[in-house]
Amino acid sequence: MYKAFYSLAAAPFSKELKVSDAYVSTPHQEALGCLNYMKQVRGMGLFVGEPGAGKTYALRVFTDSLNKSLYKVVYFPLSTGSVNDFYRGLAFGLGEEPKNRKVDLFRQIQQTITVLFHERKVTPVFILDEMQMAKDVFLSDLNLLFNFQMDSHNPFILLLCGLPYLRDRMALNHNRPLAQRLLLSHHIEPLDKEEVKGYVLHHMTLAGAKHPIFTDAAFEAIAACTQGYPRLINKLGTHALLHGYMRKAEQIDAETIRIAAQENGM
Repeated sequence: MYKAFYSLAAAPFSKELKVSDAYVSTPHQEALGCLNYMKQVRGMGLFVGEPGAGKTYALRVFTDSLNKSLYKVVYFPLSTGSVNDFYRGLAFGLGEEPKNRKVDLFRQIQQTITVLFHERKVTPVFILDEMQMAKDVFLSDLNLLFNFQMDSHNPFILLLCGLPYLRDRMALNHNRPLAQRLLLSHHIEPLDKEEVKGYVLHHMTLAGAKHPIFTDAAFEAIAACTQGYPRLINKLGTHALLHGYMRKAEQIDAETIRIAAQENGM
């Protein structure tokens, strides 16, 4: 509906955005810089941020950049399952038929990682998401599972991802063994006011906008309502365009943004 009204070729805030079309904001560049550092040094890293800050998208861009013949990505969102279920998921992600007993799974995962890295010259990249939900026993097991050659060698990349609370948990005494092995700890920040404007303009240009659709006051209202979180900007931008279409408004002003924000609880 609104695409035709505003002469757009595509929905500007769609999830289907190609990683090559990512808006190069300062937080995004910093996140990719940290992820590429992990690519160089290998080992464990912590990657956190508030919901909607762009963690998952940065990870998508990073994994898309990896040579598929040199890296094997295993993405595993933490569930409420047991440690044994987690081990089975990792083994399956590595392309193995999971063993039954935990001790056998442990050995299977370590052996598979070793074979991939040393014999096939492939680096496994494990992305464990929603790790703020992990139980302490899970974190302890994680420290043991990814200990190779008495912690003298890292034939893998392991990214522990989640909400900022995860960083606080890692600072607790019982999690210090794992925390001390982290080579990097990064907190992805939201966009500032100028970058919010740049982000919206970038997406509108990709969608084929031929003239300014959002006013300067609208950009300021978007920044204030979303606090710079890309996911919220996408949601608010889409609803504002819908409201603009229904009002037959040639431009989206601050009032339209406020109405859309109110309806979405922002």
